[in-house]
This record gives sequence, structure tokens and C-alpha cells, in this order.
Amino acid sequence: MKSENTPIDLNASLGAVTRTVTSVEKDGKLKSVNLQRAYNTTTDDLWDAVTNPERLERFFAPVSGELRTGGKYQVEGNAGGTITDCEPPQFFAATWEFGGEKSWIEVRISGEGEKARLMLSHICPVDEHWEKFGPGAAGVGWDLSLLGLEAYLTETDFNRTAGEALMISEEGKTFIAGASRDWGRAAEASGEDPDRAVAAAERTTAFYTGEETEED
Repeated sequence: MKSENTPIDLNASLGAVTRTVTSVEKDGKLKSVNLQRAYNTTTDDLWDAVTNPERLERFFAPVSGELRTGGKYQVEGNAGGTITDCEPPQFFAATWEFGGEKSWIEVRISGEGEKARLMLSHICPVDEHWEKFGPGAAGVGWDLSLLGLEAYLTETDFNRTAGEALMISEEGKTFIAGASRDWGRAAEASGEDPDRAVAAAERTTAFYTGEETEED
């Protein structure tokens, strides 16, 4: 599933990500949504790509603030928070605050032969939003970001406009549906009831593809 306008194979990209859900204790009982995948680049380049505002704007979003331990940051049109830890070029952690809700993100980078591996965890409260959408609510959003990162590293003139167009295309919707199903499987593997996991995955797909109804 690769078009003339997409520098990457979406099927291969979908399968390149390892998705897991784990339980954690952090200000109460929470769930950690975990993604891992390798990129054809160095650890230093991957670190720069995910922490340099000039590069983040190309595939993710404009990010402003003091990008250092203790500094505040803001993702344009999305979350903001505090960077709680930063150990270049291997690890950073931050709060993720949006709409009055607080969660946490952790990013780890390691070498893997001639590649670099990114491990991203989004630690979420088990609230009404989680009960409705499961891990896919956060997971699919990060899947799309990791897809954009791959496209950017593959073809450096790739930009967010191209990414947004891809997301609403039929091949983009197929990618979203596949990622949602994978998060449903990850939820089931973590102990979630299979029927609940499937239902949450279907609601996640509908949400991200714009097909959500009032009944959802």
C-alpha cells in the first residue's frame, strides 16, 4: 500500500510497530500505552528529530517552550506540560496536560545495529475516555506521529500538510483501522475482555476517521 505521493509502504509501517499495554502505579492505577519501532538512522539523528523544534514542526506539530529538564513546553493546538527528565540522546519524560487532564509520556532511544530504536510510552488514567476508546485513543495518535517521522526521515521534504492529506485518504483510513485493531489486540493481550477490546477499537477507528456518530 504505497502511492506516488507516499514515500513509504503503509502496510510495512503498520507492521513495524510493536504495541503493548501494561499496568503501572503512578498517582494511582494507570495504563501505559507502549510503542516501539526501529528507524534507518543513527541514535543522535533520531534524538534530534524528536527534540529539535525545527524538525518536529515538519512531521509532528510546532512545539514551543524551554525544552530542558524543568522547562515548560506547548504543542500547538494540543497538549503542554513540564519536562521532568532529559538525558540526551537516550531518554526524556514529560507531563502531557490537555483539557484539564494529565497524563505522562516517556521516550527512549537506543542503538540497534545500523538502526536506532524509539520506544514511546504514554501513561494514561483509566477514566471514562479510556473506558470508551481503550489504548487506541492515545495509541493511534502516536502511530500517526511515528508514521510521519518515518516519512520525514525517508524523504526530508515531507511535511505535515502531506501527512494530514494522507490521514483523510482511503489508504490513510485503512492504516488507522489497522492500527486500531492492533491496539484492540494489545488490550486483549493485557487482560481486557475481548468483546470490550474490539468495541473500543471500532470506536477509535470511527473517531480518527471522522465517522463517529452520536451513538458512539
